[in-house]
Amino acid sequence: MRKEGNFVGQTRTKLNPGYGRWTPFWFLAPAVFALLVIGIYPTISALVTSFRRYNITRPRDGFPFVGFDNYISVLSDQTFWQSLGLTTQFFLTVLPFELLFGICIALLLHQPGQGLLRALARVSLVVPLATTYAVVGLIGRLVFNRDFGVANQFLDWVGIGGLDWLGSTTGAFIATAVMDIWQWTPFCALIFLAGLSMVPVEIEEAARLETTSKLAQLRYVQLPYLLPGLTAMLILRSADILKLFDMVFVMTRGGPGAATDLVSVYIQRVGFRIFDMGTASAQAILLLIVTIILSRLYIKLIYKEIE
Repeated sequence: MRKEGNFVGQTRTKLNPGYGRWTPFWFLAPAVFALLVIGIYPTISALVTSFRRYNITRPRDGFPFVGFDNYISVLSDQTFWQSLGLTTQFFLTVLPFELLFGICIALLLHQPGQGLLRALARVSLVVPLATTYAVVGLIGRLVFNRDFGVANQFLDWVGIGGLDWLGSTTGAFIATAVMDIWQWTPFCALIFLAGLSMVPVEIEEAARLETTSKLAQLRYVQLPYLLPGLTAMLILRSADILKLFDMVFVMTRGGPGAATDLVSVYIQRVGFRIFDMGTASAQAILLLIVTIILSRLYIKLIYKEIE
């Protein structure tokens, strides 16, 4: 047995002369380095900065350690809570539409005999996801422009006068929500479609023989396979909306007034207009904590393994 084992080891060495003890490390090193530079280092830096009085316009005052003063200031800031409440309202507005439209598109594409349509739809659904936030904001400014926007032209066709979408508080909020729904509904559809493709064909055929109700088939047969994807969507969308900045800033600058002043826009204003990096870092860390708590709740309440 020992000779046989030695023979196998020698064979592996001959077949892989460049393989050594550190070979797996070198394959992982680029990803680990990118994670350290892009993710871990900025997070640690923000955490350290959140415990300091860090105003970049007054470097002579230094950056003294102030403990939890920045966090206490943030928690007592009414504007921060208003921005966080508006962000929650935005989340509760866009997410139901994205989930509803996404599941409808996925069920439509999941029908038997839709191979070509499914392939074309998958390609077209990637287009909004591949569009950057800033470009989505520019598209939104064009679509909801008061003078030549597509939205007002459509309203004229149905006999309703044009609206100043980006100049009114309600209109700006609706316009921002519509652009977010347009960009992220395809993501939900693709995730749901992937979940539906995991349902065994024989189970679906048996369910069709038992009942003709599509709602019953969705609830009792397909839903268990959709829950993992739904959990991932909730986690990603929660984190994304809490940090949503580019699209809103390009479209409305957070206005008019505070109509679209989401919490990320407010943090940017504190950090890069008032230049209070300590307070802005404390706000960002608090959002990270909120995201972690929400993620744990989603996993605990929604996620279920398929047996």
